[in-house]
Amino acid sequence: MNIATAKGLTKDYDGLRAVDHIDFEIVQGECFGFLGPNGAGKTTVMGMLYCYIMPTEGEIKVFGMDVTKEPSSIKARIGVMPQDNNLDPDLTSFENLTVYARYFDIPRKKAAAIASDLLDYVDLREKAHDNVQHLSGGMKRSLLLARSLVNKPELLILDEPTTGLDPYSRQTVWKKLKDLKANDTTLLLTTHYMEEAEKLCDRVAIMDMGRIITIDTPLTLMEMHGGNLESVFLKLTGRALED
Repeated sequence: MNIATAKGLTKDYDGLRAVDHIDFEIVQGECFGFLGPNGAGKTTVMGMLYCYIMPTEGEIKVFGMDVTKEPSSIKARIGVMPQDNNLDPDLTSFENLTVYARYFDIPRKKAAAIASDLLDYVDLREKAHDNVQHLSGGMKRSLLLARSLVNKPELLILDEPTTGLDPYSRQTVWKKLKDLKANDTTLLLTTHYMEEAEKLCDRVAIMDMGRIITIDTPLTLMEMHGGNLESVFLKLTGRALED
């Protein structure tokens, strides 16, 4: 079953083409990654998938529903972990989760139970009543992950989930994502870290200049082109990931 499909998906911003007629399918239960440097169009694709950005041309469906026609129904079934920290700085870790639960009409008592369970899941139980301003960068990323799971999403969208994290914190997030995938949550992520894609993704789409160059498994791409994923990207695009 396809969780998401795109055909001829295009997005323009004031004459600038950020996404240029791309096609892809995301299968239930897989981890699908979009790889590419800044400006490749990855985050724009994510925004269209979770109904925040409307396409200029083409079609994009999630759970078989058109994002331009049924955004509320789609949003109820997905979770989003953004690249930027948009936690409420005036609230505690616990409150950030329970307040977010209101967007899904989750009753207060149930929301409190969910928040407690999720704080345990991301090892933040001791920080439940700390203001988020007092959390480390790694803790904030973990709390963003917990918040994205409040509604028990079928599709979890992660935009650069481990950016800025130290190696230990990055490994911790990877373990959580593997656990979610093992429990049949479909994962969709963007990343600059090729090791992250190699360890997590069943398939990857390599993007540059708004276009998808290729879609395949990391292993197949490495066998076909030689070297690791970073060298594959350089060979296919002529650009380094940090460009």
